[in-house]
Amino acid sequence: MAVDRLQTMTVFLAVAEEAGFAPAARRLHMSPPSVTRAVTELEARLGARLLHRTTRSVKLTEAGHSYLADCRRILSEIEEADRHAAGVHAIPSGRVTVTASVMFGRMVLVPVLLDLLDRYPDLSVATLFVDRVAHLIEEGIDVAVRIAELPDSSMTAVRVGSVRRVLCASPDYLAARGRPRVPSDLSGHEIVDFVNMTPGGEWAFEKDGQTRTFKPRSRLLLNNADAAIAAALAGHGITRLLSYMVAPHLEAGTLEIVLEDHEPPAVPVHVLHKEPGQTSARVRAVVDHLVQSLRRDPALAPRADAR
Repeated sequence: MAVDRLQTMTVFLAVAEEAGFAPAARRLHMSPPSVTRAVTELEARLGARLLHRTTRSVKLTEAGHSYLADCRRILSEIEEADRHAAGVHAIPSGRVTVTASVMFGRMVLVPVLLDLLDRYPDLSVATLFVDRVAHLIEEGIDVAVRIAELPDSSMTAVRVGSVRRVLCASPDYLAARGRPRVPSDLSGHEIVDFVNMTPGGEWAFEKDGQTRTFKPRSRLLLNNADAAIAAALAGHGITRLLSYMVAPHLEAGTLEIVLEDHEPPAVPVHVLHKEPGQTSARVRAVVDHLVQSLRRDPALAPRADAR
């Protein structure tokens, strides 16, 4: 009975992750009718509908979302127990899923993860780079890199650095329009508003312990950092971004920081993982590598961090 339950959990997990019975069958090397029958029997045993089925899609019900999280946890623990019993617990192997924001993942994490794979040939990595807070347990994620102040939680978090919230513009724009000296000067400038950096519709500034705010009024509101950078490079105004996003352009001199002495405190960067107590070798290897690599990255140790 226990084997049957683990098998049906595995089948349900595949259907949920592949969003269909046929692709799940291919993944498991089973026939589609066998997969359908396994899920139907599982729902009958649980007395709950786990999947909404239509001719075009398969979607999780509310009960299905909850059961999926439990399946991922249980199957992961069983896999780790098997590895431990086989005597390979100290050897990093298997898959680890890592999440971060899209731009941070592309610019910072990918080179670090490639180096990780070179170091551990039995390890594989799957990424979820999204501009939202991914739920580690519900989405089956092992490790996260978060750029934010963290609320209290059951997650294990290690701070690896911080990034600044910087205002920048192109040298040509500043030569034509002048350089703002205080936040109120921004009212006379063109603003490229990257809306993800404007919580509550305001920019916060701090100097000498005093906090001031500025409400940008912009004809160009963008929800993508690359687009905001492109607009600033083209001389369309001043924008606010995180320092790592514009580091290559600052180094090349194609963007310049303004109002540096009015920046708010830097934003911490943490590596999180969900495993309490004894951490598996594969997750520990990833966490340790990320912590060591990110702490050496100059983009995460900005000069203003000491303020």
